[in-house]
Amino acid sequence: MPTIYQLKSRFQDLLRPLCKSLASAGVTANQVTLLALALSVAEGLALCIFPGAFWPLILLPVILFVRMGLNAIDGMLAREHNQKSDLGAILNELGDVLSDAALYLPFAALPFFTGELVVGLVVLAIIGEMTGVIAVQIGASRRYDGPFGKSDRAALFGLCGVLVAFGLTSKLFFTILMGLGVLLSAVTIWNRAKNALGELETQ
Repeated sequence: MPTIYQLKSRFQDLLRPLCKSLASAGVTANQVTLLALALSVAEGLALCIFPGAFWPLILLPVILFVRMGLNAIDGMLAREHNQKSDLGAILNELGDVLSDAALYLPFAALPFFTGELVVGLVVLAIIGEMTGVIAVQIGASRRYDGPFGKSDRAALFGLCGVLVAFGLTSKLFFTILMGLGVLLSAVTIWNRAKNALGELETQ
């Protein structure tokens, strides 16, 4: 199913020159992964400390875009510059779910969001990423099936950040958005599990 993740290869092509420069400067994939996590936690703290404030909210899509770039760079450093490691695999998977939690859970405290839906979406996001990793454990490839992966969650919450920053406080609107995110997250979990099993059947 369509997902923003399908644009990843083009995005990587744009970042490849920067990636080569970082590798030449001695920057490691694990350092980039940790930087992405630190940036996400810092933004999440700002959203918690200043709930509903303009600058943390308007900066959210910028931070999410930078995080996406850092995530692409750490992967390229690992694959294309011989930096793969077991520690890197752990940091990469944990960094993604911790960053998601740090950036998105603060929305549950805003009065015009339904907290249960925000928390539910984050929990389903973690389950979805776990499902993708479990695919490797059973002998399939790491699954990134959509329709609602990491990049799609970033687009949703980045949009929410901008809308709230500019004064939209409709609880009904945000309930519909979060409800749609929950539904698509559940479909994503199903697709990743189904396609992992289907991959094994064709081996």
